[in-house]
Amino acid sequence: MVKLDDLELALNFNSSGPYFDNEIYIDTESGEVIYVSDFIDEEPPSDIYENDKYIMLPTKQEFGLGKPLALEFAREKDRDLFNEVYSIFSSRGAYSRFKNLLEHKGLLEQWYNYEQEQIGKALMAWCSDNDIQCK
Repeated sequence: MVKLDDLELALNFNSSGPYFDNEIYIDTESGEVIYVSDFIDEEPPSDIYENDKYIMLPTKQEFGLGKPLALEFAREKDRDLFNEVYSIFSSRGAYSRFKNLLEHKGLLEQWYNYEQEQIGKALMAWCSDNDIQCK
């Protein structure tokens, strides 16, 4: 059984670096979260790439928890906010500008709560789809 908090930490780590620099695997038998990265000294199990009991955790982007989630949040708030956020995500550095906009509008805390809730739902659904027990 894997803990949801451990998965959330792993997802953040997995999504923090350049694509494919970090990989996270879940041992479906033990629930162990295994970090594979140049930043981790510990060697992964020797059979991690061949044994079906290890499943790679997707990134936030693969879960649709990046730009699509920000747009969904803005759409739920109001059309003007959606248009501003849509415009922000048309260039680099969008996420920090998005958070600055939300802070200016007094919505940053609501965003963090919304994002956390959606991350939890996505991870629980992924666990269910992969027959991984999660608590």
